[in-house]
Amino acid sequence: MTIKLASILPVWILVLVAAVVIGVVSTDHEYFTWLPIALGATIVFTFVVQLSLRKKEGFVGRLVLSTVGAMVILAVATLVLTLTR
Repeated sequence: MTIKLASILPVWILVLVAAVVIGVVSTDHEYFTWLPIALGATIVFTFVVQLSLRKKEGFVGRLVLSTVGAMVILAVATLVLTLTR
């Protein structure tokens, strides 16, 4: 597994777990409040993971890929929650 994939997958897994927990725990339309909070926490977690690598090459690419992937996962979660509730 490359360092790029190894640093991006934990972020995506975290946001996926957060989306599932928000979907299960939230009532009515509370998920509209919690999903942006999850995105903010994911962005902070992304910076922590990428800065802990101490590898300058590809920093911006890894950061963008992690963040955009998290946004896509949360967009799909929003769509699913909107259609099912």
